[in-house]
Amino acid sequence: MLSYTESYQLVEAYLKNLSYNREPLQLYDPIRYILSIGGKRIRPCLALMAHSVFSEKRDEVMESAMGIEVFHNFTLLHDDIMDNAPVRRNYPTVHAKWNANVAILSGDAMLILAYQLVARSRNEVLPRMLDLFNRTALEVCEGQQYDMNFETRNDVAVQEYLEMIRLKTAVLLAASLACGAVAGGAAQSDVDALYQFGLNMGMAFQLQDDYLDAFADLKKFGKTIGGDIVANKKTYLMLSALEKADSRQKKELHQWLKKETFDADEKITAVKQIYQELGIGESTQQLSEAYMQKALLHLKSVSVPRSMTVELHRVVDMLLRREH
Repeated sequence: MLSYTESYQLVEAYLKNLSYNREPLQLYDPIRYILSIGGKRIRPCLALMAHSVFSEKRDEVMESAMGIEVFHNFTLLHDDIMDNAPVRRNYPTVHAKWNANVAILSGDAMLILAYQLVARSRNEVLPRMLDLFNRTALEVCEGQQYDMNFETRNDVAVQEYLEMIRLKTAVLLAASLACGAVAGGAAQSDVDALYQFGLNMGMAFQLQDDYLDAFADLKKFGKTIGGDIVANKKTYLMLSALEKADSRQKKELHQWLKKETFDADEKITAVKQIYQELGIGESTQQLSEAYMQKALLHLKSVSVPRSMTVELHRVVDMLLRREH
């Protein structure tokens, strides 16, 4: 079975040789740019790794895996516009480097290019691949809309948040694994098991991300702690705190959420103090761990020797035991 490192090297080599020698350059230069500025490449790597469990013919999966990566980066282009984000992976975002109109149109082109890549799957599996990709692409858009809706709502429930991250984050990880399994000729039961493995891993990953933003070791985290608190993001931590808080704590949280002018460090300290009083950090880690264990149970149910899935187990450790 391919390791994550081996898969990453294959993905990077493919992307380096992926050239869109078409015009106008103003449409394709931003695509080349966003695909060249790095990232974990976790989604195409998962597709390659899942495929390698069932087949050694990498040409069966490479283009559809790249289609998933192009699609993922398309969503980043449009997300950055919606968030008015100036930086992505320590580089200027496409709309900051060019402008919003360029980013919108190049993103649209990326979505079409992603479909072209997925559609190159061999005929025997093409209907299943397109069905999986279509469903996932719509779900990711649904998740983004929920996330946008939450920005203006003060009554978001924890379960609503969990459904949002399932759609916005987890389903694409799940689909990447399923895509690899389908391309490799896996039985539907194994495709379903790997999908559920990825879905639960994605949930655990996002919850761990929420936790680290508030409670990571600053020296290891590599960025400012408490960014979600400062931005009033409705993370699992904040929503859980609002549900569990007593009247005093709830009043203080709402005061911080309403303040337009404040000292960032003071706000972070005050909100984290309430989190600690309520045990929010611990409960977030517990839920993340529960999703992780569920993911591993689904991985264990794949009908191949355990040695064939050990590298996927290591990916779980890499993503969910991280401190940054």
